[in-house]
Amino acid sequence: MVEPNSNGVQIAIQPFVLGPYETNCYVVTPEGGRDCWIIDASFDPEEMISHIRRLGLTPRAILLTHAHLDHIAGLGRVREAFPGIPVLLHRAEHEWLANPVLNLSAMTGEPIREGDPDGELADGQELTLGPLHWIVRHTPGHSPGGVMFYCEEAGVALVGDSLFNGSVGRTDFPGSSPQTLADSIRRVLYQLPATTRVFPGHGPPTTIGREMKSNPFVRA
Repeated sequence: MVEPNSNGVQIAIQPFVLGPYETNCYVVTPEGGRDCWIIDASFDPEEMISHIRRLGLTPRAILLTHAHLDHIAGLGRVREAFPGIPVLLHRAEHEWLANPVLNLSAMTGEPIREGDPDGELADGQELTLGPLHWIVRHTPGHSPGGVMFYCEEAGVALVGDSLFNGSVGRTDFPGSSPQTLADSIRRVLYQLPATTRVFPGHGPPTTIGREMKSNPFVRA
């Protein structure tokens, strides 16, 4: 889908709901561009891969919001489809890709080991995709290395499992913290403009303004 904002900036954010946990993975492309990012890579990513190939896009990176199993299970297939594509992840979870206990796949009986990341995502890091500028913000709580990606020009934020439409990410996993997550939401996400469109790791999109007013778990 193409998402224009009030300034006329357009960006294609194509969601793919993948795997048994219905994880939202995204292909992000500036209007008229061919370079794209892949945001998270869940189970059975073939539909997402086919979309990229069909449109003739060039994936420049896989950006991981965090490294729980449902956001990384398709990494091997995506890496195979696009050789050399770098995988970027917050340093707090660099060991998780290859560790089934940390990425929670051990409990499923099908351990996931996806090798090592190729680079680091850090709080305040600036990224560029085509003409658009993005900033990485560290949003721990659901997991210690959770991050979100914010583009002020387009008025969009891809937030992983920190904030959902009417809910928040689970905090009953090892390494999770409800207090830390609430702090991340108030200190980082709720500081964005109310009109910012939020694309979460599960469920439908929302806006910052809507969640500040009505989210039952974390009020502004």
